[in-house]
Amino acid sequence: MPLGRTNQANEAEQPPGSSRLLIRAAHSDDLDALTALVNLPGFRAGTLRLPYQRAEVTRRWLENPDTEGLNIVALRDGELIGQAGFERYRGRRAHVAYIGIGVHDDHHGTGVGTALLGELVDAADNWFGLKRLELTVYADNAAAIALYRKFGFEPEGLLRAFAFRAGAYVDALTMARLRA
Repeated sequence: MPLGRTNQANEAEQPPGSSRLLIRAAHSDDLDALTALVNLPGFRAGTLRLPYQRAEVTRRWLENPDTEGLNIVALRDGELIGQAGFERYRGRRAHVAYIGIGVHDDHHGTGVGTALLGELVDAADNWFGLKRLELTVYADNAAAIALYRKFGFEPEGLLRAFAFRAGAYVDALTMARLRA
């Protein structure tokens, strides 16, 4: 699902009257905005992150990217509102990457996740030559599961008591997408 292309960034198609969504590579200037994003309660609830991530943790992640992976961000009207990426495995699993994606609490349901995942899938298929994309999603995250299904991800297993979140153990699904 490739989106409109430019040299350095991609602008996703938006409904009439809405502002443009810009998808581009994450870079060091995103430090403060990314740190704020990953500390939002809704964003964090869908991940394995602990509360109150320090800027130093974000800085290390930005300064030491996986050279076999991809890290992108989504901006609307100059505000960083989403982040996604994948890390490619090595050796006998070099045909596989593990993806992660998150959207700002105030921008769920606005097409940001669809645009980010579309770019990841396009890059995986057409630039990295990946056969398999994998992810883990909390079993109670119906919106994320629906998004992943839209892009061809299928559940492969249930991980019981997968993580401790907000005072309780929660289950997760493993999902994968295989390119034909």
